[in-house]
Amino acid sequence: MRLPQLALLLLACAVPATGARAQASRLDSLDAYVRTQMARRQIRGLSLAIIQNGRIDAARAYGVADDSTRAPVTTATLFQAGSISKPVSALGALHLVEAGRLSLDGDVNAQLRAWKVPANRFTATAKVTLRRLLSHNAGTTVHGFPGYDVAGPVPSLIQVLDGAPPANTSPIRVDTVPGAIWRYSGGGFTIMQELVIDVTRMPFPRFVQETVLGPIGMTSSSYEQPPTAARAALNASGYYADRTPVRGRWHVYPEMAAAGLWTTPTDLARFAIEIQETLAGHGHGVISPAMARQYLTVQKAPSGLGIIVDSSGHALRFSHGGRDEGFDAQLMAFAHTGQGAVIMINANDNSRFMGRLLDYIARAWGWPREAPAGPPAATRGMPVAAPLLSEYAGYYEAAENQMIALAPAAQSDGLETLVDGLPDEAFPAIDSTRFGSTERPVRFAVAREGHGEAGAVVWTSADGRERRMPRIAPLPSTAQPGPDPDTALARRIGAALEALRQGGNALADARDLTPGARQDFAAGIGSTLDRSGPLSYVGETDVAGHGLHRHGSDVARVRFYRMPTVAGDRYLFVHLTAEGLVTDYDVVDR
Repeated sequence: MRLPQLALLLLACAVPATGARAQASRLDSLDAYVRTQMARRQIRGLSLAIIQNGRIDAARAYGVADDSTRAPVTTATLFQAGSISKPVSALGALHLVEAGRLSLDGDVNAQLRAWKVPANRFTATAKVTLRRLLSHNAGTTVHGFPGYDVAGPVPSLIQVLDGAPPANTSPIRVDTVPGAIWRYSGGGFTIMQELVIDVTRMPFPRFVQETVLGPIGMTSSSYEQPPTAARAALNASGYYADRTPVRGRWHVYPEMAAAGLWTTPTDLARFAIEIQETLAGHGHGVISPAMARQYLTVQKAPSGLGIIVDSSGHALRFSHGGRDEGFDAQLMAFAHTGQGAVIMINANDNSRFMGRLLDYIARAWGWPREAPAGPPAATRGMPVAAPLLSEYAGYYEAAENQMIALAPAAQSDGLETLVDGLPDEAFPAIDSTRFGSTERPVRFAVAREGHGEAGAVVWTSADGRERRMPRIAPLPSTAQPGPDPDTALARRIGAALEALRQGGNALADARDLTPGARQDFAAGIGSTLDRSGPLSYVGETDVAGHGLHRHGSDVARVRFYRMPTVAGDRYLFVHLTAEGLVTDYDVVDR
């Protein structure tokens, strides 16, 4: 049956309108979800871009770029990309390989001029190559970089490579046989940066601008460190995990290839689309399709040539996360489906926030999904008496030196995990002792021990495996400081903490630290306990026989103290052996 011409015309007009309404509804739902999650995690600002059908389908901005000015985040606001700098800078190095100016598999020392990888017994049997540097298996040291205060001295790249003052990281050296193991190394990308500079005789930001950023159309992006005044006016300010601001708003990173990119999610989405298009033979010529295939081929799991690669076939996925001081970012895209997303925030956040948001986008935009692990363990909870939830709340040892914090949920229908002192994952009550995640097929049960108090949680993962997590302490924020019943022990703890602050010889001479603590904290503990006021005793727990183990010693007692800081009260856990020696410490927010 033929439709009249007018009806066909009306139908043709209705389809785009219907699609527009669906997109508007999807974006409204996304906006509501993001704002709810940001409020829960106290994240100041967020910007994102979503790729669909090989184009940028949505670019959204939320919150503020700076607390003091209350300037709103826009899609033009610049964020530090952290380690997402690596996959972008890697394209520049691969461009030089295809131009015949760099060797992918030759000894980098043959082309390094201003600095050389120091030879040693490890490089005697295998060489550091560009391929190994880009795929994190060159045997190089230094995982990442903290950057430098904008008001302080900034080292040259050679000083960073040699760990010479004013560099704040160790010398970048080879300490395992190149090619033997995968180990993430920002130091390796810093060697790559020097290699590019030596071969091109160009400043690194200019080189990447001319070979990568410009051709792709990443017009908002730059590796300039520090940023120019014009660009700095668009920068967001960074905030730490405790939500205090980074002094000077951000740090400076001379380690540009590894951590120095300022950009937007829209520009990083253009980068991801460029990889997708190059694979399909339609890119801007930064690298060839053949090199793009190498870029996305695992060299040493899980790394391609500067990017993390997983899955295969139609669902082949490339991704990278990023963290600089005060900034976190995540890029994820599919090689063949024309889909992906980039999220950037002006905060360091250690929760499941980024993963939750990516999962939401994946569902709403129909990304290829692996086989689902199963439905959430709980969707809503039963009412539980507040005193019972308070009894269960506290810190539990998920794995050695890894704690999980549980607190009563705001709705009084269960518990929630805390990360950086803020709510993360909700676990409504299944019954009076069992709790299930609203996000995953994960649950836990509270186990009573001793005199009937909560002594552990038994955690059941999505695959059904159980893990016992012994209780460390209640939430110290719920207890009132009182007189210390053992002031002599407190003085010994104070001396041990001071030795930890100082490191070096002070640790070697500390009698109140375990051998494992002296060894593992040999370099000191940095500024962790700096700028804190006098400690106030809150309480202690007896954990002897519970299986707690820190730095080579069994933990018998955990003392906790209130610790005033410039960001407000925090709490210090001190882990003690049966002999009263300090074997570890933790600083928590609640």
